[in-house]
Amino acid sequence: MRAIISAGGTGGHIYPALAIIRKIKEKEPDSIFLYIGTTDRMEKDIIPKENIPYLALEVKGLNRHNPLSNIKVISDFVKAIKISKKEIKKFNPDIVIGVGGYVTSPVIYAAKKCGYKTFIHEQNSIPGLSNKFLSHYADKIGVSFVETIDSFPKNKTVYTGNPRSEEVVNCKKQDKSQYGLSKEKKLVIIVMGSLGSKTMNEKLASSLKLFSKKDYEVLFITGKTYYDSYKDLKVSKNVKIVPFAKDLISLMKDASLIVSRAGASSLVEITAASLPSILIPSPYVTNNHQYKNAKVLEDKNACVIIEEKDFTEERLVCAIDEILNDKIKYQKMRDASGKLKVATSATKVYNEIRSLIDGD
Repeated sequence: MRAIISAGGTGGHIYPALAIIRKIKEKEPDSIFLYIGTTDRMEKDIIPKENIPYLALEVKGLNRHNPLSNIKVISDFVKAIKISKKEIKKFNPDIVIGVGGYVTSPVIYAAKKCGYKTFIHEQNSIPGLSNKFLSHYADKIGVSFVETIDSFPKNKTVYTGNPRSEEVVNCKKQDKSQYGLSKEKKLVIIVMGSLGSKTMNEKLASSLKLFSKKDYEVLFITGKTYYDSYKDLKVSKNVKIVPFAKDLISLMKDASLIVSRAGASSLVEITAASLPSILIPSPYVTNNHQYKNAKVLEDKNACVIIEEKDFTEERLVCAIDEILNDKIKYQKMRDASGKLKVATSATKVYNEIRSLIDGD
């Protein structure tokens, strides 16, 4: 297979894109790829390290607060379409795949206008602006949540789950003792996304003292940027503070509960690990989509939501204790979380792509 894949901005788009690439390689080892991303976001560093040919486009998202700045945004978008058309024709792919982020807009649009088959995937429960626009130019649309199907044309939308889910399901459990944690005690992981959160780290750090007499352990992952501010905090022996966890998805399989933001990538990892969660959605994201993501889990009794504006130290610790100390509630939450995973998600995406190419 010859495939162009585009995704950018955050790990929530990039890692599902990589999961699709790996699944295509598994099924068709001789496949050839071109990844199209931005000049200045995470993918520009991550993708080349995966030895995947990379093309960078200078594109930005629309600025809702400063409309005048969008003159350049639109100009860059038009230029990106022209470059995309040229590079797509040169590569001559069997399929062009978009996995979210504003960089996908000129790529998928250009591919469709050039007569190539297109597939897009939406990770969030509420579609982003790019995928809403691209739904008119995609031949097939995959979604992570059943609830999202109604947001797109039904005749070309399919529930695949998030392709990242399959990788998490199949990864091996990591031994938590390497963090100085006990194999016998329950583990609560507290992490506010891969980079951490300044506002929430400050609030969470003040709650650590309340865990001193608990019979479970807590691993507080600050994010590399914020670690120096918290590494010297005086905490009890059952609390560990680290900048990051190298294989967090593997560690989650040895945990009892996670306190997390509610980005699409985080939620697919949580549900793939069948882990109960306390979710604190970021209020700083477009269309409040993290809250809406979390609400899908809450409606299925798989999580407890604490909004950032309502957060207190006591409320967090009370919620953790209530879940861990009630065996029936805990098991119901674990079961509900596990039911939301799609264990063959990447395979489902591959099958849709292959069917599209074959004209089935």
